[in-house]
Order: sequence, then structure tokens, then C-alpha cells
Amino acid sequence: MRFALVALAVALAPTAAVAQGHPQIRDGFWIGFGLGYGSLGFECSGCSNDRVGGLSGYLKMGGKLGPKLLLGGETNGWSKDDQGTMVTAANASVVLYFYPSATGGFFLRGGLGWSTLDIEGIGSEGGGGAVFGIGYDVRVSANMSLVPVLNFAGGALANDFKQNVVQVALGLTWH
Repeated sequence: MRFALVALAVALAPTAAVAQGHPQIRDGFWIGFGLGYGSLGFECSGCSNDRVGGLSGYLKMGGKLGPKLLLGGETNGWSKDDQGTMVTAANASVVLYFYPSATGGFFLRGGLGWSTLDIEGIGSEGGGGAVFGIGYDVRVSANMSLVPVLNFAGGALANDFKQNVVQVALGLTWH
């Protein structure tokens, strides 16, 4: 977790200088994706795991509700081949993005949806899920932002399974 916070701080540090040439305008349709590192934790009745790191990513799209609010759909995924066993966690959610400043790049995000955990050879479980996170849109052109994020996605799955992924990622968003 310390790594995630340090990585996000380093990624956000230069944003003010880069963003000065392009105003933060959010208007109409937006779409984005990102890749990064995720740490998976899961538990069930009678089992648990140590957190495992692996590749994670997201895909998102939606529209503007107002100068400080965006609404969209988002998928978050994590995957790793752990000693010959493929483990995959995913969330699909309806997400609200809130920008405290209509002209700033900092945002908070949260949403609800469906979560799954699949462990090859053991099975797959699904159930209600939630996501939340923070990030910063760094405008690199009139319609594109470089977006460092720190996200959490998790769910309470069937058969007493629970999973969660803490993600540090870098993405691109087109507004």
C-alpha cells in the first residue's frame, strides 16, 4: 500500500506544470483506459490468501452530468498466472466521477456493479461489487488527459467469497 501511495504522489507532482497549457474542460462523451499494478486479496469461509500482485487495467466511458460530475460505465480487471493457476478478478460498475473544482483535474470516483473472482481449476464466483478511487486528469492536449489513479474494486461474492483489488494505474482519457 505504501508503494501505491508513493507512486501516486510521484505521478501527481508534475501535473500543475503540464496542465497549464490546456484547460480542464469536460463536455459530452468521454472514454478512457489504463494499465498498472494491482494487489489482489480474497477470502472465503475457511480460506484466505496473502495479497498477490499482478497486472491490472480498466476501461471506462460515459457522459457529462454537469461541470463537476461525470457518469459512466467501467470495467476493472486483474489477472495473474500464480504457479500455473490463472487467477482473475473483475468488476463491472456504473460509476460517478466528482471533480471538487470545475476547472481542476483532481477527482473522486465511486460506483456499484458486479464483481467476479475466477481461480482456474477451483471455480468462479460472482456477486455485488463496488469501486472507488482518486485520480488526476493531466491535460496533454485539448481533448486528451494522462490520468494517474489509485483505485479500489471489490465484491461480496456467492458462497461467502470476498475479493478486492487495490490498483495503481496510468491511463488516457479522451473528453
